[in-house]
Amino acid sequence: MAPGSGDAVPRSPTLTSPTLQTLLAQPDLHLRLLTVPEDEAALRTPLAWVHNSDLLDPTPWLAPGGLLLTDGIQFARDDTDVGAYVARLLDRGVAGLGFSRGVVHDEVPPDVVAECATRGLPLIEVDRKTPFMAVIAFVGDAQARQQRERLEWSLNAHRAVARAALRPDGLAAVLRELERQLGCWVALFDGAGRRVSLITRLQPPAEVIADVEQAVQRVLGGGSGGARIAGTGVDVTLQTLGRSRGTRGVLAVGTAAPLEPAGHDLVTSVIALASIALDQSRAIEAARRHLRSGLLELILAGSVSVAGRTAGRLWGPLPAAPVCVCVVEPAGSFEELSNELEQLVQHRRGELFFAEHDDRLVTISHHSNVDRLRALLERAGVSAGCSTPVAWSEFRVGLEEARRAVARSGADRLFVRFEDVAADGMLGVLHAGGAAVVASRMLAPVLSRPEAEREQLLETLRTWLAHNCAWDPAARALGIHRHTLRSRIAGVAKLLGRDLERFADRAEVWAALECLRDSRPGWR
Repeated sequence: MAPGSGDAVPRSPTLTSPTLQTLLAQPDLHLRLLTVPEDEAALRTPLAWVHNSDLLDPTPWLAPGGLLLTDGIQFARDDTDVGAYVARLLDRGVAGLGFSRGVVHDEVPPDVVAECATRGLPLIEVDRKTPFMAVIAFVGDAQARQQRERLEWSLNAHRAVARAALRPDGLAAVLRELERQLGCWVALFDGAGRRVSLITRLQPPAEVIADVEQAVQRVLGGGSGGARIAGTGVDVTLQTLGRSRGTRGVLAVGTAAPLEPAGHDLVTSVIALASIALDQSRAIEAARRHLRSGLLELILAGSVSVAGRTAGRLWGPLPAAPVCVCVVEPAGSFEELSNELEQLVQHRRGELFFAEHDDRLVTISHHSNVDRLRALLERAGVSAGCSTPVAWSEFRVGLEEARRAVARSGADRLFVRFEDVAADGMLGVLHAGGAAVVASRMLAPVLSRPEAEREQLLETLRTWLAHNCAWDPAARALGIHRHTLRSRIAGVAKLLGRDLERFADRAEVWAALECLRDSRPGWR
C-alpha cells in the first residue's frame, strides 16, 4: 500500500548504502560470489564496516553487520576447525567473508566453501590483484558520501520547514513541507483526539485511518510520548505535541517504509514548530472569531459597506445580493464546523461569510450557494434554518426568517428553509415562533384535569370546532345530546376564561389546539 496519492515525491536521502551486492557489481574490484545465502536479501543489507584479519578467532574485535576479509593463513594448518570458525562469524553477526585467492591459497579451500554454503554465510572470492584496502576504501567512501548527502538533505529540509513556518498559514504550511520532504502523508489530531481540519497535500489512506484514530486515543489516554503502526507497505509514526506543558495534540506521519534517523530528526523539528504554531493558530482563530462577530454586529446596524471593506482584506468580499441567511443551532462546540467553513471561505472567496451571534452560528451566502452549504451542515449533523433570498438592506428580516426556520428543525429534518415554514400557513409561522408554549399555557386549565375528563373535554372541543361550532352536527358526531354538548362547551369556556360565543376567542382556542397537536405527534 502506498503512503498516499498525489504529486508528492520523496525528498529524503536516496544514495544507496554499500552492500555485498554493491561490491560484487564493481568490475574493478574483481570479486566473485562463491556461496549464495538462503535469503538473498542478506546480499542487499547495508554493510556497517569492512575489515581484514587472519586471526583464528577475530570475533572479540568485530561488530555485527560487516564484511571480514582474510588471506586464509589461519587455514594453513590441518587441524583448523573450519566449521567452528564459520559458526563464530555467524554468531557475531558478520554479513560475509571475503577470501583472497592467490596469496596464501591458490584457490579458496573447498572445506571453507562447503562450510559457508552449509551454514548460509556469503563467501566472496577476492582476486590477488585486488588489495583489501581497495575494498575497505570503496565502502568507506560510499558511507562518507551517504553521510554527507544525509547532512545536506537534513539542513535543506530544516531550512524549508523553517521558511514554511513563517507563512500566514504556518501550521498547515509546515505540515505540507514535511509531506513534500519525506514523501509522506500527515494527520493532526487535537488534545481530544479529533482530527484537525487542515489543507495538506495528501490524505491518509482510508484503510489505515481507523487504526490511526484508535492509536491516537491510546497515546492520549496512556500518557506516552508516541507510538508506531507498522504493516505491509505502511509505517505510521505518532508523536504528541506540547507534552511538557500538557498534550495539545498528536501528529501522525505515514510513510511507505520506516523513517531513517534524518527523517526522525525532521519530524522532531516539525513537532516543536507545530506545537508553537498550534498555540498561535488558536489565539489567532479566537481573534478572528471575535472580529467576525463584530462585523456581523456592523451588518445588523446597517453598516454593510464598512463591514464589507474590513472582511475583504481578510476573507474576500461579502457575498453579492440577494443573500440567504442561515442560523445554525449549536451541537457541542462550533470549532470543527468553523474549521470546515473556514476552508470553504478560503477556497471560494466572496461566496460565504459566517460569525457567531447569540450562541448560534450565522452564515450569509449568495442564494445560489445554499445547496452546497446545506450539504456541509447536514454532514456535520447540526440543525439549521435558512431565510428566503434578501437584499443586504433586509438583512434583519432574513435573520428573523432564519430564526423561525431553525425553530422548526429537528432530528427528522435538520435543514429547514423559511419557504417551508411559510408553506405551512400562519400556523406554521406561529409554531416557528414558539406558539406551542403559549398554547400549553392557554389550555393548561383543561390539560391539568384528570386524564379521562381531559380527553373528553378536548375531543368535545375539537369536534365542535371542526363542525364550525354547529351544535346538532357536532352532537351527532360525538353521539351525545346537544344539551350535553352545550354543557361541556360551557364548562370548557369557564375553565379557559374565554367567551366561546365570540369568533376571536374561538379562533384563539382552535389555533392553540392545532399548535399543541403539531408539537405533540401522539395527539390527534
